[in-house]
Amino acid sequence: MMGMKVSNKILLEEFVQKFAGAKTAVNKWLKVMEGNNIGTHIELKALFPSVDYVGDFRYVFNIKGNHYRFVVLIVFSNNIA
Repeated sequence: MMGMKVSNKILLEEFVQKFAGAKTAVNKWLKVMEGNNIGTHIELKALFPSVDYVGDFRYVFNIKGNHYRFVVLIVFSNNIA
C-alpha cells in the first residue's frame, strides 16, 4: 500500500527548526499522512477528526493540540493508473 505523497518536506523541516517543540507532533502527522492511502475526505476525517475543509482543495490540520495549524492542499487521486 502506498501512502499519500507529501511534496514539500523542506517546509516541514524549516518549520520544526523554527518551532522545535512541534517536532514530535509534525513527525507524527507526517507518518500518518505518508503511511495511509487516503482517498476521500471521509477517510481523512477518520484519521484526523479535527481537520477542516476550507475550500479550494485546502484542509486545515491542528498540530500539537492546536498550538499550530497547517493549511494543506490535498488532491485525492484514487484510481489513477
